[in-house]
Order: sequence, then structure tokens, then C-alpha cells
Amino acid sequence: MREELHRFFRAARGAGVRVSPAESIDAMKAVADVGFGDRGILRDTLLLTLAKSQDEKQALGECFDLFFSQPEVKEEETAPEDAAESAQPDAAAAGNRSGDAGAPSPELGELAQMLMSRDRNAIAAAMANAANAAALSDIRYFTQRGIFSTRILDSLGIERLRDDLDALTATSPAEAERLAAALAALRENVRDVVNQALLLYGREESENLRHEILRNAPLARLERRQVEQMKALIRAIARRLRERYSKPRKRQRRGHLDIRRTLRRNAGWGGVPFLTSWKRRHRDRPQIVAICDVSGSVAQVSDFFLLLIHSLHEVVDDVRSFAFSGHLIEVSDILDTKSPEAAMSEIMSKVGFGSSDYGGSLLDFEKGWIRSVTPKTTVIVLGDARTNNLDPRADILRRISERSKRLVWLNPEGRMAWGWGDSEMPRYAAFCSVVRQCATAKQLERAVSDIVAAYQ
Repeated sequence: MREELHRFFRAARGAGVRVSPAESIDAMKAVADVGFGDRGILRDTLLLTLAKSQDEKQALGECFDLFFSQPEVKEEETAPEDAAESAQPDAAAAGNRSGDAGAPSPELGELAQMLMSRDRNAIAAAMANAANAAALSDIRYFTQRGIFSTRILDSLGIERLRDDLDALTATSPAEAERLAAALAALRENVRDVVNQALLLYGREESENLRHEILRNAPLARLERRQVEQMKALIRAIARRLRERYSKPRKRQRRGHLDIRRTLRRNAGWGGVPFLTSWKRRHRDRPQIVAICDVSGSVAQVSDFFLLLIHSLHEVVDDVRSFAFSGHLIEVSDILDTKSPEAAMSEIMSKVGFGSSDYGGSLLDFEKGWIRSVTPKTTVIVLGDARTNNLDPRADILRRISERSKRLVWLNPEGRMAWGWGDSEMPRYAAFCSVVRQCATAKQLERAVSDIVAAYQ
């Protein structure tokens, strides 16, 4: 059962439950105390020792139910009239082959005898042993189902079974037909076992593969069914940004240990460092101004932009955010106080889905908030730079660039589209410190990560 528990821990990790080595040791100790006799107690024990949240508890419970439920062993289907017809002609022959009319011939192989006797428990145990011998827990992709099915059947003794089937075909066609039906049922049982293992052990790899495909998919051309999946992926990216950069920022506020000053302060105690001194390097307070286009031309992409901006408010201390389509408004308070979904909904209801006017929006920013841009500020513009043939007011962007530490533009369109039609990207790019194409989630994560890392 120790190996069985190790396989369960692997399946639990694939279901999204974080199981550390220490937690797995604690779980095994608890299971050793309660035993395996009562499945309900075993389930509760594993949930209590491994689940750390309600979501993990639910995922772990579903994983337990799937892991410890064996697929039902199916038997061959025999028509009643066929069974009645075969019972009389073959009765004498069956009696000659064995003392018991219902028992299989002793000349048959072990697997053939097991199938002919219809011993479900023996068949289930044999399939479990064959699955372990075939290392079924190593299955990761649906394309491996055929390989593992073949391995299990080989371990069960499929070659000998084929020989037995050929021999019975020559001596007893009715028995051969019955064995062939049992073999078909066995193949179906093996397929069920392999499919169950794929659900248990292949979920993590399948999720990683799907996420990798989504990370490289163009944000502007997602199918409707992929939008929610992409939002979940962007939330995961935002969570990684928070986990990656929040802790280093806290450590750097304190600085590094000043050994000389610490020794001098503790000279009265024989150098025992009761009092510590820290080196504090002067660092500019991070300031970010984010300006996001939420017009109709980028409506689908702007949702993902706003999700990432929401994460910036949780990672960086001083962030001011603005959104615009035809006019520009500040949305910092909305992003600071509301959940990502509620914040996006409110922002889009106020200024979203309109016709973009970059010139008018830049003029709104200059009149109301240009003083918030200082030599310590990084200004991030997220938009496609399509002005609907209106005045782009690149002169205002130049003044913003001159006042700021750096100006970063993240464009969701491919570079080949910049400068065509009503795109003013080449004119705006002349005043930007960094211009990045952010057509995919992977590019967006990398760009935002580089911006935040500059302040660590």
C-alpha cells in the first residue's frame, strides 16, 4: 500500500493539490494509524492531512474517489439462444475435457481459464498486477493509451490466449466463440483501466500542454470557449508575479546586515549580536502610471490588460491607472478596492467599447494628471495606437516621455500591422523607451515581469 499511496500523491498533485514531501510523510503516518479497512475513514484521513483549502479538499476528494474506484469488470455478452444451443452439443465434449461440465479445460492457459470461469475478482486482481508491471502510473498523454493497453495485455498473457483460441477453434468452435467474446470484454476492461489512469496521472501534463498552447495564442483571435481559459491563465500569471516579487521587495526594505556596526553595538555583550544594524541603500520609491486602451478595437484584449494592471496594484506600492476609449478617466480606486472581475466590469461600463481617440485621451491626461509624472515614474501605455484617423497628439506623448523615467508601450497587434491604416505606432514609438509586442499571454507576462523586476 505504500506504493499505492505514492501513486495517489502523484495523482493528487496532478489534480492541483500541493503535496510536499513532509505532508506526504504525515499522511502516511496517519494512514498507518487508521489502517485501510474503512474506505470512508481513509478518505477523511487523507483530506485532513493533505487539503489546505476548501478547493483543495474538493479536488482531493474527487481524486480519491476516482483513484480507489476500480472500473467494473465486464463479461462477454452471450445471446440466450446461443447459450442453449451450445449447451447440448458440447456437453459430452466438455465432460470429456474435465470432470466438471462448467470448468475450463486444464490444457488452457491461466488467462484463458480465468476468463472461461468468469472469476471477476481474479480478473480484476490480474489486471491490477499487470497495470503495475506495465508502469501504468507513468502515462501522461492520450496518445499513450494504445501503448499501455498493449503492455497490460502482454503482461496478462495475451500471446498464450491467442494460441488457446486457435486450438479451441479447431476442437470446439462454441468454446472458441465464448473465449473470443471474453477476450473482447477483457480488451474493453483494459481500455477502461488505462482511461482511468490517464485521468489520474495525465491531468497535469494535459493542463500544462493546454496552458502552453494558450500562452502562445493571439489574444485578439481567441475563440469564445478559450476566453475563460485565458482569463484563468492570466490570473495564474498575476498570482506568480505577486509571489515572485512581493517577498524580495519586503526583504530589500530592511536591507543587508551591517557586520561592523553590529559588532560595535554589541561590544558590551562580548560580541554576542543582541542588537543588529542593517545597511540601507537609498532606492527611489517605485512609481508606475498605467494607461490602458479599452476601446472596441481591443475590447477582448483589454480584459487581459486590466487583469495584469490589477496585479501591479498588489505588487508595486505606488501605481496610478487610467483607462480610455473616447475620453480618459482614472481607475486606480476601482482596481485598489475591487476584485478583478468587478473592477473590469465597472471600468468597461464607464469607458469601454467606445471609439478610440488617442489624441483626446492624451489631452485629458495632460490637463488633469501630467503632474503625477516625475523623473521617478515609469509610464506604461497598453493599446494598439489606432486613432481612427484623428489627431494623434504625439507632442503630448513626447512631453510625457520627457517628464518620466521611461515610457513603455505594449501593443497587442503584430509588428507587421504597425503603421498601416490608422495605426500611429511608428510616430508614438519615437518617444518610447521600450516598445513591446504583447499579442500573446507569454509576451504580456514577460513584459510586465521585466517592468516590475526593475524595481526590485
